[in-house]
Amino acid sequence: MSTTEQPTGHAANADIIGRNEIDDIEAILAVTNVDADEVEHAVKDNADAIFTWDYSLLRPQLRKLYEKAKTSQWNGTTDLDWDTSVEIDKVVAADQAALASGLSPDHYAGTIVEKWNDKEWLNFGIDSRRWTLSQFLHGEQGALLCTAKITETVPWYDAKLYAATQVVDEARHVEVFGRYLDEKMGGGFQVNAHLRMLLDDIIEDSRWDMTYLGMQIMVEGLALAAFGYMRQLTDEPLLNNLLKYVMADEARHVAFGVLSLKEVYAEMSDKELLERQEFAFEAAIRMRDRFLQQEVWERHGVNPKDVVPLVLHDPTRKMFQQMLFAKIVPNSKKLGLLDRNNSWLRRRFEEMDVIQFEDLEDTGSEYEQYQLS
Repeated sequence: MSTTEQPTGHAANADIIGRNEIDDIEAILAVTNVDADEVEHAVKDNADAIFTWDYSLLRPQLRKLYEKAKTSQWNGTTDLDWDTSVEIDKVVAADQAALASGLSPDHYAGTIVEKWNDKEWLNFGIDSRRWTLSQFLHGEQGALLCTAKITETVPWYDAKLYAATQVVDEARHVEVFGRYLDEKMGGGFQVNAHLRMLLDDIIEDSRWDMTYLGMQIMVEGLALAAFGYMRQLTDEPLLNNLLKYVMADEARHVAFGVLSLKEVYAEMSDKELLERQEFAFEAAIRMRDRFLQQEVWERHGVNPKDVVPLVLHDPTRKMFQQMLFAKIVPNSKKLGLLDRNNSWLRRRFEEMDVIQFEDLEDTGSEYEQYQLS
């Protein structure tokens, strides 16, 4: 995480994300998994575990969230109908037809993809679904570890109580995504290198509010938007219901981050807040980069360098990339991150073409709309 002084121009991008241009394909695709067979991944946790002997409940909004969490628990084994038959070929074909985003073969002229037939596109779509759900799964495990860390490191009693409920939620999410991939999709993909690097950064940082920012605001905020997009797209009943349950939890999790960090960031100096703005931008870019699905292209015999520049110009893909930030941008505004330090983060979100979401309702206010009836 960068701790540079306030940067200007493109030098800031190079300092924070390692490249000047956010669409530098060579730099994006240079980040790959070095061990495709890795099972265990160790990350140094540099934070102190904090006890507090003050058991006062000083934050009514967090107490309300805690009470909501206690009454909103669900069981992934019994509340989801795992006997549902999932014909993945038909499901993905229907989703592809509903999305109608396939570019014409002319768009891929000069690449191997130009000659793909319907079956090859379908197989790619199936692996794309497996890859997407796999990254959801890995992200949920990251949230499991990060929330356990928040329980240890946050100095507030009422925040520790809520964080403990989120640990249970995240374990349930890992369980259901893992089971769906295993039983209905025939297995998954390894964690994407961009996502893994982001999770490593969040775990390694010693500051408790950075764990909140990285996981509760950035990763969980993007996940909430991505789950909603997939739920709108698919008619597959088991996955649709699974996402409904998970989204009810995720909305509370993001609200937890918004409600906790607002008072903290209001008291920070410009220099301290700039470090948070820089990390929010770094996290946003890493999450954006991972959705280019380079591992899926490689599995289908395609050099990502040949097609990723074309994918970036797919208007439907651009809309999807933008929509992923529909929760992150208004929540960042709620936290005061957009406009401090001469609107540093606002300018970066403008560069990413996602600033248009800033006036949507923040998750700290809207989370009850997601709750299960």
